[in-house]
Amino acid sequence: MGAAPAVRVDETAFQELERSFSGRLVRPDDPAYDEARRIWNGSISKFPALIAYCTGVADVAAALESAARSGLPVAVRSGGHSFPGQSLCDDGIVIDLSAMNGIRVDPVNRTVRAQAGVLLGALDRETQHFGMAVPAGIVTHTGLAGLTLGGGIGWLMRKYGLTVDQLLSADVVTADGSLVTASESRETELFWGLRGAGSNFGVVTEFEFRLNPVGPMVLAGPILWPLEEAPHVLCFYRDWITDVPDELTTIVVQRKAAPLPAIPVELHGRPVIAVISCYAGDIEAGQEVLRPLREFGTPLLDLCAPKPYVQHQSMFDPSFPHGWWYYIRSCDVDRLSDEVIGISAAHALQVSSPLSTCGVFHLGGAVARVGEDETAFSGRGVGHTFNINGNCVDAEGFAEERTWVRDWWSALEPHHAGVYVNFLMEEGADRVQQAYGTDKLRRLRALKREYDPGNVFRSNQNITPAA
Repeated sequence: MGAAPAVRVDETAFQELERSFSGRLVRPDDPAYDEARRIWNGSISKFPALIAYCTGVADVAAALESAARSGLPVAVRSGGHSFPGQSLCDDGIVIDLSAMNGIRVDPVNRTVRAQAGVLLGALDRETQHFGMAVPAGIVTHTGLAGLTLGGGIGWLMRKYGLTVDQLLSADVVTADGSLVTASESRETELFWGLRGAGSNFGVVTEFEFRLNPVGPMVLAGPILWPLEEAPHVLCFYRDWITDVPDELTTIVVQRKAAPLPAIPVELHGRPVIAVISCYAGDIEAGQEVLRPLREFGTPLLDLCAPKPYVQHQSMFDPSFPHGWWYYIRSCDVDRLSDEVIGISAAHALQVSSPLSTCGVFHLGGAVARVGEDETAFSGRGVGHTFNINGNCVDAEGFAEERTWVRDWWSALEPHHAGVYVNFLMEEGADRVQQAYGTDKLRRLRALKREYDPGNVFRSNQNITPAA
């Protein structure tokens, strides 16, 4: 779990930073330190030498300068949702952006500016006031910055694309403390790299996104069947999604039914397979699209109904709270072949933790209509993304869940077609290369050499600078 920091910021360096810093600085002897070093994944325990809560660009630049003078590593934290805990570092400086959480919607031009500390729920709340949204993730306490810089998959992606596909510009503090703005017309190569590998090139302090009309009502929710029927459900699902409209995004989830108020008590803890839908279009049209799914077999429960988009966006929040222990392995697959379905159905039945889950995202639609080389994000043409989660409240049973995750992921290995970088743990350089591919990684390494030749930003799925 780690130990107290071996390196501390010396008093002279701390005082120099304090004089030029307007935010809060937390050191190991601060009573708030233990709370400040906690992140979403409770299995991660790291001990920074300093946590710098920035209030603006000047604070970010000052923290970077202090780290450079002191020779300390740097980590950048916005929402703190990094699966492997890369928003923290041992014996270094954490640049925390959570206080930089301003949002400004321009309803006339259909754009929104959001600072790097914004969480998805806050963004949705502001944009839905105007009947618009930025396609983003599926848990509202996820940080916007990390999600965006890795790509951003979620409930609206088949209709409007990834989060990065909405990005119009980004303000970036580079390793030397300079502020640059990247867009389609300025710092264009950096703008390309930010959209999928962005944590490698600097600290993004503010984003500008295109807004899209959404809701405020969508047809959404889960339909559940017994898990032993998974092979039949998955075969039907595979055929049904071949011609569904882009308005529909679905995630298949296999787990033990959670003890939520909407789920009858007799189903709590029962192994189930669920198809969770979000139809972001005309409700009546969506009812017709979903009719075959609702009529397949004998569902245990059908909770798919018209509801506010913001309500649907928060449906996964109780299943992924702060502080639980999470272990994730992920892969993309081209299609749900008979072999993939067989592997998934068999391994899902072996789950022991009532908190563990596997989600399978259906891609395509607008995601696939963006050219593979238009952004650093890779995997535009794959069919599905697997996210296998071994979850526990604490350390008890965690080793068993990790084994369950790895076994399922390994069984799928012959069918791997890449990986979504935001779903990587600490898996090494080979997996980073799988996330981008050889040619794209070569281009990213050249970009890294230009903007961060010293690899200051390395607490991430790291891209090393080209020689």
